[in-house]
Amino acid sequence: MKIVSSKEVFACGLFRVTEDEAVDKTGYRIRRYVVRHAGSAVIMPVDEKNRVLLVRQYRLPADKYLWELPAGKIDDGENALQAAKRELIEETGLRAKKLKKLALFHPSPGFLQETMTIYLATELTQGDARPMEDERIETKWFTRKELRESIRTNKITDAKTMIGLLYWDRL
Repeated sequence: MKIVSSKEVFACGLFRVTEDEAVDKTGYRIRRYVVRHAGSAVIMPVDEKNRVLLVRQYRLPADKYLWELPAGKIDDGENALQAAKRELIEETGLRAKKLKKLALFHPSPGFLQETMTIYLATELTQGDARPMEDERIETKWFTRKELRESIRTNKITDAKTMIGLLYWDRL
């Protein structure tokens, strides 16, 4: 498919929306509204006891507090690894000596252009967190068993956290 037209219909600091039309070589056309997003870095901090640190914050679209891996948007001029390092400090105060890419995925490719990259963060040291002004973040360490049970019982429903655990389980 080749995009033959794209018109921005909305923009804000986090994303923009375009109305796009694409055509293939047979002449088949589709028209979609696409949420354009710079991408996100996701961090799976694992300590020396093999526990994972999750953050809990209120997510307005889900209308609830969610436990999830720390994550954030890739800012202008950053790559995913740089954003992962920054977000880990901002949301948890942790710094990692080692960051290893676990996965890259599209969270909702039917309308969202965003990619998410998950990094395993190890050899951690604690510092001060620097959350954004609109973030109220709680942190908690979870064992692998606790994570599995929380996912099984729908206490954790965040997709990036579920995908991170699946990849970590296979290490």
